[in-house]
Amino acid sequence: MLVFALSRIPGMLPQNFSAAYALAFCGGLYFSGAMAWWLPMGALLITDICLNVFFYHEPVFSGYMLLKTFAFAAIVLLGRWFKPGMNFLKLLGGGVLGAILFYLITNTASWFHNPGYAKTLAGWFQALTTGLPGYPPTWEFFRNTLMSGGLFTGLFVGAMKLTAESPAEKVAGTKEEEPETATEPEEAKA
Repeated sequence: MLVFALSRIPGMLPQNFSAAYALAFCGGLYFSGAMAWWLPMGALLITDICLNVFFYHEPVFSGYMLLKTFAFAAIVLLGRWFKPGMNFLKLLGGGVLGAILFYLITNTASWFHNPGYAKTLAGWFQALTTGLPGYPPTWEFFRNTLMSGGLFTGLFVGAMKLTAESPAEKVAGTKEEEPETATEPEEAKA
């Protein structure tokens, strides 16, 4: 969690390149009960408050922060729908899907609330691709969101698959993918 918090310092990583999407997805995936919600959401909330106070000099709480918190809660919920025993590619896809969900929620809200966007389908498309003049194009944020969602989910899931599963669980996971055929030993046939 400390490394995650440090990675959120502005300028440490490119904009929207964050482990936050993977943290929310994998928190929902691997933690049980209330911990699946409180650990990732608490880490995100505390780091958001610190960023608002010490770096952005904005109010501690804002409408955008509430919206981001909702988007991260949606990613935790997505993680709850997946199962830790699923294969690596499915879980990686879930993490990328979470990053896409975050991007769509936050940019749609920006389109809705920002007067710089026309409230049309073309305006929404602008919010998802080029953004407003004078700012970096939003497709760059989307690229970073996808890359970091995939990278960090892959790292977290890979680490869990390599360390958390017992050899019996790994064998059981392999046997699910390969159907067993019942064969009798040669001695039993004789």
